[in-house]
Amino acid sequence: MKMEVTELGPMKRALKIEVPADEVTQRFARAYVELNRQVNIPGFRPGKAPQALLEKRYSKSVEEDVIRSLVPDFYDKAVRQAGIVPVLVEIPPLDRVKIKRDEPFTFTATVEIKPTIELRDYKAPSPISLKPDKRTVTDEQLDRGLEVLREQQARLEAAPAGHAIVDGDYIVLDVQGTLGGAPLDGTKKDGQLHKVGSKASVLGLEIDSHVVGKKEADVLEISQPYPASHPDPRVAGKTVLFTLTVKSVKEKKLPVLDDEFAKDCGPYTTLQEIKDKLRSGMEQALKREIEDTYKDTIIKRLAETHHFDLPETLVERELEAIIRQHVQQQERKGAAPDAPGAEEVTALRQEHRDEAARRVKLGLVLEAIAEKEALTVTQDDLNAEIMRLASELKMPPADLVKMVKAGGQESIDELRARILADKALDFVYRNAVIQG
Repeated sequence: MKMEVTELGPMKRALKIEVPADEVTQRFARAYVELNRQVNIPGFRPGKAPQALLEKRYSKSVEEDVIRSLVPDFYDKAVRQAGIVPVLVEIPPLDRVKIKRDEPFTFTATVEIKPTIELRDYKAPSPISLKPDKRTVTDEQLDRGLEVLREQQARLEAAPAGHAIVDGDYIVLDVQGTLGGAPLDGTKKDGQLHKVGSKASVLGLEIDSHVVGKKEADVLEISQPYPASHPDPRVAGKTVLFTLTVKSVKEKKLPVLDDEFAKDCGPYTTLQEIKDKLRSGMEQALKREIEDTYKDTIIKRLAETHHFDLPETLVERELEAIIRQHVQQQERKGAAPDAPGAEEVTALRQEHRDEAARRVKLGLVLEAIAEKEALTVTQDDLNAEIMRLASELKMPPADLVKMVKAGGQESIDELRARILADKALDFVYRNAVIQG
């Protein structure tokens, strides 16, 4: 095989590849043998049709089959021989490529490549230096944690007789809407529990200001006018009268912080045990937070200290992924029922292009570190990540595995690449130096 490499720019190469004539001849021979087995020509037994007849009828189809078999095989050989890592490959369409039996076959592949990265400042003798993060779990934080537990164990108890409703009370309501003196379908609610002061609506009504100062068994009426443009024609331009009956008033009672409280919270016998458990959990969470802060600093330093041209194809792919994720988030919030228009897409591309470039740059640097340090992704790594993601998404691991496999090899490769990048970042973190 002969090959010529031409630079078309910092990130592009043209590979002119020549397949030897004897290889072309062999591929044609195999193609006609296979064709002879498959076609049914009247007057000839399967596999016995003269090749001249096959050539007359199927030459164009055979040429295309031979090209399809030769191009990927010799493209792969050329890439390995050139020692490049392709990001995007452009191969000319079949109708532009000519091939003849017993003659060399030449085609050109245009390749966008990954940059050569000169790694620096990520391990000894020049590791990344980090300022110490000396945060600790304080007694005040522990007290706030205990208050959260108290809230979780709180009970609603009946308020004293004659108690006037205040913010923070819980009330049980019956609600009925009427229009013109007749009950209105869809406006009846019995036994509705409402926290006063929460500003939560009941059947679309803001009731907090109306119930404050009232007492159990009180009945109040709220007139609710609706605009003429209201989508429900029954109430458009009309006023509905809502009658609220306060069935009961309850107060939240927090438990006393003592050993009995600890027993109610789980397998504890003393309050000190629950404090120790809570402090340990908070310290572990703080340790993870500090580690994440260190890694954020490392990511910023890696991006600042490495300079190279980025393959535009990778930046475009990442930009498309960011926009797709943004649209999906808006859809989940119910804020974007329709696909974004051209102007919105243009604005999103401008807004997120720098972030896409930053992600691509960091990914390439971490990939280079992983390669240099011979880091790999094992099956155990994959299993651990599947379990972590399944827990985060609150779904069975088997279902997540099916989702990943449904995405094909590209989805699996993407998961492996993410795990490998995390391992490379962990490597840099373990080799960093924390001052002081």
